[in-house]
Amino acid sequence: MGQDFTELRRAMVDSQVRTSDVTDLAIIESMLTVPREAFVPSAMRPFAYIDDDILLNDGADEPRFLMEPAPFARLVQLADVQPSDLVLDVGCGMGYSSAILSRLGGAVIALESDDGLAGRANDILVRQGFDSVAVVNGPLDRGLPGEGPYDVIFMGGAVDEVPQTMLDQLKPGGRLVVVEGHGLTGFAVLHLRDDEGVLSRRRAFNLSVKPLPGFEKAPEFVF
Repeated sequence: MGQDFTELRRAMVDSQVRTSDVTDLAIIESMLTVPREAFVPSAMRPFAYIDDDILLNDGADEPRFLMEPAPFARLVQLADVQPSDLVLDVGCGMGYSSAILSRLGGAVIALESDDGLAGRANDILVRQGFDSVAVVNGPLDRGLPGEGPYDVIFMGGAVDEVPQTMLDQLKPGGRLVVVEGHGLTGFAVLHLRDDEGVLSRRRAFNLSVKPLPGFEKAPEFVF
């Protein structure tokens, strides 16, 4: 007898998401309906709803993970995605984050540097009917200025710092959410461009997630 993924999905939301101060009903509904098991390698489907990160590209030089449900939901809530928003999903993996974001916003550009993951994300999203998502294979740290500017930039992992070129891709009123720092020093951070174009930065809460490649801070020389 196969697993009841619908029941596992409900248990994930009730025991992991709702208990983590996630109150946005649109996020909760999206996580109750998007089949998370479709966005992981087949061998990992039995573990799709555990409260842990899931390795997506075993054996790759740069390991990539599907973010644990509760931290992911908290970051999405911080982004405050609106129905008309154009969203850039940086580091989409196999497409789960893009699927959720597309249920909340207007259109999603899903950026992925791992060409194997990008191909699988595109196939899965098409098969699952997420036709408002476009997957692009390219370096994460450059963003995708040609398709912007964006209302929301969602960065699906931890970074040392956010490049200015990424912040420049925000519209007035746009938000970029990211975890800056690693492990116990990680913070969920909201970067906001106001209607006059002025950028501000606010630390929202402590959060530890797996890193995104390409955002390492350059070594500083000390004399």
